[in-house]
Order: sequence, then C-alpha cells, then structure tokens
Amino acid sequence: HVQLVESGGGSMQAGGSLRLSCVASGIDPANYCMGWFRQAPGKEREGVAIIHTNGGRTYYDDSVSGRFTISQDSAKNTVYLQMNTLKPEDTAMYYCAASAVLPNPALDPQWYHEWGQGTQVTVS
Repeated sequence: HVQLVESGGGSMQAGGSLRLSCVASGIDPANYCMGWFRQAPGKEREGVAIIHTNGGRTYYDDSVSGRFTISQDSAKNTVYLQMNTLKPEDTAMYYCAASAVLPNPALDPQWYHEWGQGTQVTVS
C-alpha cells in the first residue's frame, strides 16, 4: 500500500520561505520519479518540481525556477520542496506525487498515479 504524506504548509507573507515535506511509504522514493504539484482554486493542477533519482535530474516549472528547490533524503524516504521568495500567486494546495517512470513531459500530472492528500500554502 503506497502512502504519501505531506506536511509543512501554512500561511506566509510574500517574500518568506516554507519547506514542504513528503514522507513516502510502500515505495522507495529512490526508485521513483517524485514530484510536487499544486492546484489553486478554479485552476488546473500543475507541476511545480520533479526529481528523478536515477541521474539526479530535476525539473522546475518556469514560475518557480530559481525560487524553489526539490531534494530527497533517501534514508528518510522523504522528498522536500524548499520554497523561497514566496509570492501571492504561489497560494495553492500542494501535492506530492510519485511515478514509477519519468514521464514526458516530466511535469505533466496525468502521468503520476500515487498522490498525497495535500498541504495548503497561503501567501499574502
């Protein structure tokens, strides 16, 4: 049974930082493509950042490139999203997701089949 549990969301003023965590059970994140996605009210779910451990490749949406960093701690089965210089447009529910293969395009949420319950990020 695969379970992804996110934490670390909250309310923050613009310019601040948050770090999201995703603890995975039932899979080894080191063998999966792990990603963070977000969905704002009235908008479609979009890819934010992906990490593919095989080769250590990372992918970022242009809107967060240079501000967000995805990383992984294999010993803790945890994937992180460090979010700096937050903007009001970053406000959304953030989801962790996993795929057994690296999708193409990597940030397309339709190819990810394991999802967490989400953690809310609000930037004012």
